[in-house]
Amino acid sequence: MYDLIIIGGGPAGLTAGLYAGRSRLKTLLLEKTGLGGQIILSPTIENYPGFAGGVATADLILAMHKQVEELEVEIKADEALRIDPQPGCFKVAAQEAEYQAKAIIISTGACPKKLDIPGEGRLIARGVSYCGTCDGPLFKNKDIFVVGGGDKAVEEAIFLTRFARKVTLIHRRDQLRASKILQERVLENKKIEILWNTIPLEVLGEKTVAALRIKNLKSNTISDVACSGIFIFVGIHPHTAFLGNLVKLDETGFILTNEDMEASISGIFAAGDCRKKTLTQVVTACADGAIAAFNANRYLETRD
Repeated sequence: MYDLIIIGGGPAGLTAGLYAGRSRLKTLLLEKTGLGGQIILSPTIENYPGFAGGVATADLILAMHKQVEELEVEIKADEALRIDPQPGCFKVAAQEAEYQAKAIIISTGACPKKLDIPGEGRLIARGVSYCGTCDGPLFKNKDIFVVGGGDKAVEEAIFLTRFARKVTLIHRRDQLRASKILQERVLENKKIEILWNTIPLEVLGEKTVAALRIKNLKSNTISDVACSGIFIFVGIHPHTAFLGNLVKLDETGFILTNEDMEASISGIFAAGDCRKKTLTQVVTACADGAIAAFNANRYLETRD
């Protein structure tokens, strides 16, 4: 019987483990794919406080991991499949075993959303990508598209200019949603062209991406534009399907919590990108994890 089980080992889960360990809670952290979560796909983090010029993501996650291990938090590679409330505790049914705890923190993160247009699924890893930092080097001196208008799309478009000959950013509206400083950078970059009021209709190509079929929403003009790669950044999908109807979710599957990170069932907390929030960043994930662990500890104290 654990005091606390943390499901997910990204920045939110690791920070929750740090605070739980410092509270001397008997804690288990479950992570199915390796510590770090989605952020590990980005080589550097530029906006994490205290690191002028940025910090290597792997170094930051490794330091977090070391802190948690030093506090004797148990970490296991296992995938949570279901959470079942039991009298006085929760049972976590996982791929390798079953575990019990008095409180749960869910920090399972999220994954990129797809466009769900013809050709997209067929050409994944053949020119269709959801990670510029992973696949950018494959497109040296080639023409590519980036789909989206938020921070992630604009950041990746700028990053991809290191490799591509030309980056075309396609956005369905007439203005970007990204932060002002990122908008300034992308508009000043001579290697980036922006197609406003435009949507992708189909990814074209046999074995690899050859073109993107697009539609201008103002003129209703449809055209095929040659390219070698398409990078898609149109939002994220939370890893919460395993919860079923256990806790309240919003219409897209994000966990609803209060400001103390408490979910709709007493004793269950959520932190990071899997919960409903306005800003998904490493720094906010860490804040969520700290708040969730603090309040999980307080819940356990009042429960006992």
